[in-house]
Amino acid sequence: MARRSHAVVGFRPCCFFCVMEEKDPCVRKAWLELSLSDMHMTRDDTELALTLSFIWRFAMADPENPELPSLGVFECMAKLLKKSLEDAEWVMTGQNVSISGAMRGKMSWVEQRVVVRALGHLASYEMTFEAVAAYEDEVMRLAMDIATTCVHVVYAEFVSVQEREGRVRYHCDLLTRGLGGLEMEDRKAEEWASQLQCWSLHLLSCFAYKKMSISLICNKNFLKELSQMWGGLVNHTSPASIGLIRILCYSKQGRGHVSNSREIILSLCNLSRSSDDWQYMGIDCLLLLLKDQETRYKVLETSLLYLVDLVELKALNDRTNLGDRITRVLLMDNNKKKGCAYTYKAQKALKEIWRIKVERRKYIEGDNQEKLAEASVVVNLIKQQANQLLCVGDIDGAIKCYNEAIGLCPLKLRRKRMSLYSDRGECYLLIGDADAAISDCTRALCLSEPVNSHGKSLWTRSRAYDIKGLSRESLMDCIMFVNVRSFCGKIPYHAAQMISKQIESTWLFEEARETRLRKMMVKDKNHGLSTITEEPGKTKEMKKPDPLD
Repeated sequence: MARRSHAVVGFRPCCFFCVMEEKDPCVRKAWLELSLSDMHMTRDDTELALTLSFIWRFAMADPENPELPSLGVFECMAKLLKKSLEDAEWVMTGQNVSISGAMRGKMSWVEQRVVVRALGHLASYEMTFEAVAAYEDEVMRLAMDIATTCVHVVYAEFVSVQEREGRVRYHCDLLTRGLGGLEMEDRKAEEWASQLQCWSLHLLSCFAYKKMSISLICNKNFLKELSQMWGGLVNHTSPASIGLIRILCYSKQGRGHVSNSREIILSLCNLSRSSDDWQYMGIDCLLLLLKDQETRYKVLETSLLYLVDLVELKALNDRTNLGDRITRVLLMDNNKKKGCAYTYKAQKALKEIWRIKVERRKYIEGDNQEKLAEASVVVNLIKQQANQLLCVGDIDGAIKCYNEAIGLCPLKLRRKRMSLYSDRGECYLLIGDADAAISDCTRALCLSEPVNSHGKSLWTRSRAYDIKGLSRESLMDCIMFVNVRSFCGKIPYHAAQMISKQIESTWLFEEARETRLRKMMVKDKNHGLSTITEEPGKTKEMKKPDPLD
């Protein structure tokens, strides 16, 4: 073990770790102050690295603790930074692999992650925002560039390097603290790359929230890239792109740009019908766009076909009566706008919303328990008939019976209607109609208590999303399916297979890997055998010079 260098107070030698263990508050305070003031003069690099690591963990565990700041920890860090900039020989020796490349005049993705995080913190508070805003244009352009390129950079410079010797040593040490091999490094690199992207989007959000740089952020190509950015399972607590999109939708200028991006609208629609934690944000964005008369008719035709499945939502997150809100927004100009202005599918969806939420609701109050019981018996008989037809392979006949049962089932019988929609959705999946299956399963999940908790519907919709190639939505449904079903700690084989498949498809570096493979194939092709373009026996004619050249 490395020898510790001790400060001396009175006749008692001590190191930083001895100080932190001291029980006497007066002695502890004096030792800490001296230890922090002299830390930059420590010659034992191993000791210094361990001390700084401990200070970091201590601060993260209790960020409100005023002890270290009051005794000069920030002055201590400033002295170490100054030493790093002035003493080039010290920076290149010993345990200083933990000192960022920025101190050596470089800025790799590892340093970018730290800088973006720091700028995001500063931009989050009124007192420090102006300091960052002074460099608004430069900060915005760099954050946008990092958000769109960081995943490819991390893959090219680190993850794709399969030999540990080829990777930057201090990157490996920072990622794993010297523990674990290539697999651990790859996992941490994925986590850090996702954080770098999400923190860049957070920095952009800080400016967008103050309605600054909206036109710059809403670059057409950037919005297209933004629609595909996702925190993923490794960074599931971050709203990632949807957080920035929602902030853009709060401003009129932002709504105008977002409504013109087909990729963003489709991403919001898919998110609104998923079991993702940020589902409510997708719905919020669509409602903001639909309430604005200047953007409403740009997105109505597309979003209507998705939101129609959500009109019976009761509560989601902290939003109560969300289905009623969706209904009011979709029907708010139903009497003003002539039906012929919509496509056939849109007209059909609007009529269905009106029938469920307006016409059929009128009769709920008049329905007594006797009528409900009679209707329930009839619906059960029709459902039994549908199940029998399904057992003998008559799927079309079963769908017709389910249609009839859904039409007769009272709105109050939410659990029974949930079951009917789920069964019909499974029938649609059996005949290959994935869109209809997703629609019915979404309706069933809206009727479940709590929302998105019906296992059968989640599994059916997960398979339907898989057929459509929507890996992210399929993965979230499958994970939710495993969570809501009790399997005594074991995951069913079919669910494990689906999760494994979708995790591979949604891997953060999947697109970067494919791009790299395509480039390698093109490179190999160009550097392979020459291609004979002339027919045998023919000589190549000399190209005549162009008189205009």
